[in-house]
Amino acid sequence: MKIANRPSAPTWADLATTDLPGAKAFYQGLFGWTGDDVPMEEAGGYGMFLTGGKYVGGYGPCMAPGQPVSWTCYFQVADADETAAKVAAHGGTVIAAPMDVFASGRLAVFADPEGAVFGVWQPREHEGFGVIDQPGSVCWFELMSREPEKAKAFYTAVFGWGALGSQHAGPATYTEWQLEGQAFSGMMPMTEDFPSEIPARWMVCFAVEDCDRAATRVTELGGTVTVEPTTIPPGRFTVVSDPQGGYFSLITLAAQP
Repeated sequence: MKIANRPSAPTWADLATTDLPGAKAFYQGLFGWTGDDVPMEEAGGYGMFLTGGKYVGGYGPCMAPGQPVSWTCYFQVADADETAAKVAAHGGTVIAAPMDVFASGRLAVFADPEGAVFGVWQPREHEGFGVIDQPGSVCWFELMSREPEKAKAFYTAVFGWGALGSQHAGPATYTEWQLEGQAFSGMMPMTEDFPSEIPARWMVCFAVEDCDRAATRVTELGGTVTVEPTTIPPGRFTVVSDPQGGYFSLITLAAQP
């Protein structure tokens, strides 16, 4: 990821779950994280995952009936209200209108024209990630899209991202999202091989020291491996879900030359 906590770049990820104690136990067992509940009733059960005393993400209960268990990717913005207007103007949907989160910052949640959910964060006291790109922390955000050209137009208009095509996805063209020429996230085209019931979505990827061992640990803790560990140019990669159904990916990054 290399860049975070700056305008238009990744800044946070959080888990909405139906079982907070179960989720905490799973992620502690997998990554060694600790959970720190926000000590205010108004927080509604929200808390922070930490590794080595540094923030790696958040957690909270699913707030609406039927809300799926999921990780949400957030990008930093200077003005959440202005971003909401851009999202609506370019075919997206405002799911949660901009709101203040105590003195921490201002938050909003959207869906792009395909329905992939993401959030934005306008920081005040809470800057965002305390650590990235280290084992047990976020190292990449990835959009899965059936209409990559439409997605490029939308996110370029909303965030000003650049989009560089590469061949990380085998025969399909993988897109790297860029800021000032530096890649920070990606987009995987959803080909006909993807089951139709799988919607467009953003996925969080965490770095691990040993992808195969981590995948085994996922199953030991009651989770599911949905894409077996495989080697891709950036490293050794797998897609998994926690026991409540929250999908995410794991990667052991290849050594850089």
